[in-house]
Amino acid sequence: MNDSPATYRPTTRRRRRPIGRVVACLVAVLTAAGALSGCSSGNSGGRPTLNFYSFNDPSGAVQTAVNECSNSQYQIVYNKLPASADQQRQQLVRRLAAGDSGLDILGLDVTWEAEFAEAGWVLPWTGSVRQQAEAGTLKTSLETAMWKGQLYAVPYNTNTQLLWYRQDLLDQLHKSPPTTWDEMLADADQLAKMGLPHLVEIQGAQYEGVTVWFNTMVASAGGSLLNANSTGPGPTAPMVKALTVMQKLAHGAAADPSLSVQMEDATRLAMESGTAAFELNYPYVYPSMQADNPKVKTYNGKSLAENFKYTQYPSVNAGQPSHVTIGGIDLAIGKYSPHPDLAFKAALCLRNTAHQLIAATEGGLPPTLEGIYQHPPKSFVKAYPFYKQVLVALQHASVRPKTPAYQNVSIVISHAVSPPSGIDPQGTANTIQSQISDALASKGLVP
Repeated sequence: MNDSPATYRPTTRRRRRPIGRVVACLVAVLTAAGALSGCSSGNSGGRPTLNFYSFNDPSGAVQTAVNECSNSQYQIVYNKLPASADQQRQQLVRRLAAGDSGLDILGLDVTWEAEFAEAGWVLPWTGSVRQQAEAGTLKTSLETAMWKGQLYAVPYNTNTQLLWYRQDLLDQLHKSPPTTWDEMLADADQLAKMGLPHLVEIQGAQYEGVTVWFNTMVASAGGSLLNANSTGPGPTAPMVKALTVMQKLAHGAAADPSLSVQMEDATRLAMESGTAAFELNYPYVYPSMQADNPKVKTYNGKSLAENFKYTQYPSVNAGQPSHVTIGGIDLAIGKYSPHPDLAFKAALCLRNTAHQLIAATEGGLPPTLEGIYQHPPKSFVKAYPFYKQVLVALQHASVRPKTPAYQNVSIVISHAVSPPSGIDPQGTANTIQSQISDALASKGLVP
């Protein structure tokens, strides 16, 4: 569910930085299920050791931040969690439930804060550290880290989707990029009639990605999956409208035959194969296209990479912005850390402007600090030529339902809307609302 950190291809050519001293404690496998052993916060050369548990970043950007934030007051040790978000959560939950004091700084998926806060596993950010965490941070990113009005983490990185399209195909239609779903599907139909590539690539498999798609569509239709206090499902009408558009795609010319099993990388590859006209996906697809530069037929003499353009995610309601569901990682402080004051300082250092820039340019993870977008350095503009579109998307973004029961809510939704070809707008909306009510009340069986 962290949408970009551990699962996506590198977005730029990485520069490797030297790794610091050998970490103070090793992670050992205790069980076949992969639970991590306890690794108490100790001392390194007279300094306290702060254990930082987060996604495995192959780019080296996280390790660079860890090296540069370690100082005379503390040594940070980067402990890499598995690639799977579910496995990451499982290992953190097991150790926190046991009161493990070896977890100081935690990289939380943006859907876990409510669960971890409600369980009392992470400390709230208050006073001056909260002020520092909030200063200059994008509003919607902060929302991911909130629960019941209290800040429980500092946004570390984020992610959002854009609409990626082929300029050479739109030139055949003599038009600009679509701004609504209805317009995009009409463009796809017209391209199909002309015998041209016309598919709309999006994530339709039964997993978190299709939940993100549905949440984006509902938010863009003016609704929400949960009510204001997260005690029940949101209103029906926006859900029906969202499901109607999803059904229309699934039964039209725009649908990829593999829609029901497609995840992010499958949609990327489909676009690179030359069969698609549009793709809804994360920014990592742009550098991938430039690097792969597939040799496929185009209609203006330019390469596919040169024709690969970007714009805002299409809206559901004409004249209104889309509200794309964001992902990312937030940094929380473990309840049982023996050095919470130092851990708060370290977390703020790990996510400062310099390190968010490194994470963006080397790790492909969009920043949560608005100033980077407003006053972008050349390195950022080079890595993110679409940074203005990303900022607009983040300013109008939506978040996933805020509830400790999010895992169950997500499963309910993904089973209801996948395969998209099986959607019956009113009936599926009724099923989702009923099953969300059961999930929030811990009733019945999760699909």
